[in-house]
Amino acid sequence: KIMAIFAVTYAYSASEAELAEIRPTHRTFFKDLLEKQILLASGPMVDRPGALLIVRAESVEEVAELLDQDPFDIAGYIGERAIAEWNPIFGPWSAS
Repeated sequence: KIMAIFAVTYAYSASEAELAEIRPTHRTFFKDLLEKQILLASGPMVDRPGALLIVRAESVEEVAELLDQDPFDIAGYIGERAIAEWNPIFGPWSAS
């Protein structure tokens, strides 16, 4: 099956201190996904407590199952997560 690209947004429900405690394992989790070329990019938002992730997968369900394993999610620190399929026309992940 053709892999699609998804944009994922996180809104954190935890304090910065709580996030900082788990951040090393959270980043190790994402580093592993990056090495497997599942995660294409990720990072925290500057103006709000959350993050943006760009992920390659076959379906929304696959992305959700994968991100359910994020240490931040396991700890209950993600108040809201939105997953949307994305069609990059320009840039490093475009099909053309």
